[in-house]
Amino acid sequence: MSSSKRQVPLLDLVAQHATIREEVLAELIPLIDSQRFIMGPAVGEMECKIAGYTQSKYAIGCASGSDALLLAWMALELGPGDKVITTPYSFFATAGSLARIGVEPVFVDVEPDTFNLDPNQVEDAFRKHKNVWAVQPVHLYGGAANMGPLLEVAQRNGAVVVEDAAQAIGAEYEGRRVGAIGAIGCFSFYPGKNLGAYGDAGVVTTNDPELADLLAKLRIHGGHNKYFHDLVGINSRIDTLQAAVLKIKMRHLDKWTELRQANAARYLKLLEGVPVLLPSVAPYQTRHVFNQFTIRCARRDELKVYLAEHGIGTEIYYPLPLHLQNCFSELGYQKGDLPVSEQIATEALSLPVHPELSEDDQVYVAETIRAFYAK
Repeated sequence: MSSSKRQVPLLDLVAQHATIREEVLAELIPLIDSQRFIMGPAVGEMECKIAGYTQSKYAIGCASGSDALLLAWMALELGPGDKVITTPYSFFATAGSLARIGVEPVFVDVEPDTFNLDPNQVEDAFRKHKNVWAVQPVHLYGGAANMGPLLEVAQRNGAVVVEDAAQAIGAEYEGRRVGAIGAIGCFSFYPGKNLGAYGDAGVVTTNDPELADLLAKLRIHGGHNKYFHDLVGINSRIDTLQAAVLKIKMRHLDKWTELRQANAARYLKLLEGVPVLLPSVAPYQTRHVFNQFTIRCARRDELKVYLAEHGIGTEIYYPLPLHLQNCFSELGYQKGDLPVSEQIATEALSLPVHPELSEDDQVYVAETIRAFYAK
């Protein structure tokens, strides 16, 4: 039982929906009446908006962020015997999409401050492994990975860069939007993301017209024309309903991002002097969009329970790095191989930072954390 009636949820989608409900209904009711649920006009309209927002030439909607990653690897024609360098500190789909098509993930440790792929260790991974055809950074928690060095080392070794930007729409690396820097960008519109659908949805971005055409085919069973297939694809069309919702939400995305950034800045002040490590923004992260505000802390699990008892929602992203997951045991990684990721996994705790969070609630969160460490 909570020791307080006050509730501060990790995310408040109900409150967000209330602010745009009339806009959504005005768009969805005619769409429902039309019964044009598959590849309706809203899909193309949403794709154009996403392409412009991400500074990409092309955006191809799909069924989920996980499918966005899968489609990227299919378009690059990777398969058994091929390898991709990536991070172990991420959501499962980062590596799961590779395993689905028989590609071996080569896990490289992350930077302790940004939680993103460490470029210095990527070079070593190329020296140690053959048949590495891509590097897959993850722009974790809404902060861009260090793309300059990653692009350099990839190009030097004849590899491409595929960006997992599932948590980072609108984030920037040295003024450039993520998802348009590498060969392909992959975004998730899971409801909890900064730009979330009313269900699963995703998008793939690219500046390459041939890749764009290929991705558009792959998401509809490998062909542009019904019943005619140029290659074997999958069924990963984005629902027209979801495209319509995203089109509406995009009108508000920059405002919501600004509120997240303001909340993050406020936490940095409110948590001064508290014995936790606060998230840092690297100089090259010229626009951090704070999908999560993640601290590193001692006695993390105890703190999580204490906050829950006081009505404060938190989450652990992620409790077990990918290289130690049972499904990847055959790759031969052992505990201690990637120490930074393993250490962060025992300390990371994400606090509420959503746009609907009030200043009073943030003060309450900070005071509760301070009280825990004062015990």
